[in-house]
Amino acid sequence: MRALAWVLITFTKLVFDAHYFDGYDPAAPLNAQILSEEEREGYRRVYFAFEGVGGMRVPSLMALPLEGAGPFPTLVFLHGIGQEKEFLDQVAGHYAAEGLVLATFDQYMQGERRLRGANWRRKARAMYARGALTVNEARRLVDYLETRPDVAKDRIYLIGASYGAMTGAIAGAFDKRFKAVNLVYGGGDFTKMARSREVPKNLRRMAGPVARLIAWFAAVSDPVRYVHAIAPRPLLCQNGEKDRIVVPGAAQALYDAAREPKEIVWYPSDHLDLDPEYIPIAIKDGIAWFKAQDAKLAGTVQ
Repeated sequence: MRALAWVLITFTKLVFDAHYFDGYDPAAPLNAQILSEEEREGYRRVYFAFEGVGGMRVPSLMALPLEGAGPFPTLVFLHGIGQEKEFLDQVAGHYAAEGLVLATFDQYMQGERRLRGANWRRKARAMYARGALTVNEARRLVDYLETRPDVAKDRIYLIGASYGAMTGAIAGAFDKRFKAVNLVYGGGDFTKMARSREVPKNLRRMAGPVARLIAWFAAVSDPVRYVHAIAPRPLLCQNGEKDRIVVPGAAQALYDAAREPKEIVWYPSDHLDLDPEYIPIAIKDGIAWFKAQDAKLAGTVQ
């Protein structure tokens, strides 16, 4: 009976995995709505919403330079697992000062999309769905950005941080409209990820089996399976040598699975949430890299 149950579980998982990333439809109506616009210190802030997969409302923010009408090169930003779209306000000025637009959205379960009062079963289903929704909603955000005259449609890029780097690797692989991809403190190979020092210490000798079980269930969203498809578009990975969440082995596994052109920069830091002083350093380096890629692309487009 146990063998039969395992076969049924495996078969069911394969069926679900085969359709996990279904749902993106570029022909679906966006029904985008600008909710507010305001000028803040160093950037112009636009609060808007669009329809994502299955008509879900996706609250979003974008920050534009104060000077000029564009069209501007634009970065789609995927935030970390515990963050909200308002993280954009902490970093927007850095990008706007360099003539770059930054756009992001509340990922499922976060911000305005938080599941209030949900039981653990609903939260577990939502967490399983979140990866696919984040990938497909990043693509829907590009659909929206392409409707704006202040966005350079052929110069849209992707930047993802932590969980956003893992889902960003997949979004970048699926959607060729992202002309370059920057993965910040992200990793792959979930067996290595689950063995991080943040695994609850009470697992003790069970940590290995639990890691393998997690890796098996989450395999469909492991970015090492997809990151190779970002090539031949350029890829930059930024990672921490002391990262206790995305351990260096997981970061290296993601980088190794990618194809050229690629480069990786290591910082003597823990995860960015644990060593926040490295955030402006990583941002500065990332902006310089994006501007170099944009200069090359702009030269070929003109």
